[in-house]
Amino acid sequence: MSRKYLIWFAVIASVVCFHPMAWGQEVPAGREQQPGQVKHLVIKNDNTRFVGVITYEDAREVIIVTERLGEVAIPKHEIREIRELGEGELRDGQFVGEEMFATRYFLTTNGLPVKKGDSYIQWNLFGPDFQFGIADNFGVGVMTTWIAMPIVGTLKRSWQLGDNTHLAAGGLLGTGSWSRPDLGLALPFVAITRGNRSHNLNFSFGYGGLKYDDEVYNPNTGTYIEKPYREGRFLFSVAALARINENFSFVFDSFFMLRGSYMTETEYVWSDPLQRYIEVTREKRAPGLAVFSPGLRWQTRPESAFQFGFTGARFEGEFVPVPIPVVQWFRKI
Repeated sequence: MSRKYLIWFAVIASVVCFHPMAWGQEVPAGREQQPGQVKHLVIKNDNTRFVGVITYEDAREVIIVTERLGEVAIPKHEIREIRELGEGELRDGQFVGEEMFATRYFLTTNGLPVKKGDSYIQWNLFGPDFQFGIADNFGVGVMTTWIAMPIVGTLKRSWQLGDNTHLAAGGLLGTGSWSRPDLGLALPFVAITRGNRSHNLNFSFGYGGLKYDDEVYNPNTGTYIEKPYREGRFLFSVAALARINENFSFVFDSFFMLRGSYMTETEYVWSDPLQRYIEVTREKRAPGLAVFSPGLRWQTRPESAFQFGFTGARFEGEFVPVPIPVVQWFRKI
């Protein structure tokens, strides 16, 4: 595998982690939750959560009827957040929670909107990934490796097309930083997602551009000749998320890079008649690449999750299993 393909793979790998609920007593007569009533989630400052129907609210307190504890009065100054539960957070009328990190899979993002203030860090074995929700439907981020090569900035803007359909457009822009300042990459993309934050199917499409200065060694002179390398590839992805229960979700991600165009490569080959190396140019076409990553996400707490999976790749017509598992930690910041 030539160095340019290794650089492509490194860039993709870079571009390619219990507070108690309220349970217990029976609901007092006359205060039972009725079918069809809107349910709310009340989160206290200490992260204790109550799910049920709010029957009363004023400037001092909120009264919520839960299924197990019954009627609970919570002082307003102890409450951090009150919000109505969405369809994706309920299953058969029971609360399963909203997947805070539902905008991400293993390698790719989707069309679901980033919420203002929903900032998090994704720890990977190869390095950190910071994402910031600076406004509703708009987020920015930066990802890198532990040696800060490459450094990639990201941005994404989302739109809702229907009740269960979202569209996003964004891009990635990166540099080789201190190690390869001549290395640059750009990847504009669009993503369309069908589903909600608990169950969804996503299709992403983009065009990745890569440039750097390739060095070719001339054995006749003992020097290196710099030749600019420029290439663009069409990329696409299919990914899915399926909530199994309140704590676990199935995650599937994939990444496809189509074959590149024919490009000229320069090599020096020894010639016996001339008794020296001669320069030879060849037309070569970069092979395609397909990466598949299935796994599980464990929502350890509302503000953190752990993700584990395996990766397989198809390169140059052969399937190549990756022996190192994908291990990621999500943490709200």
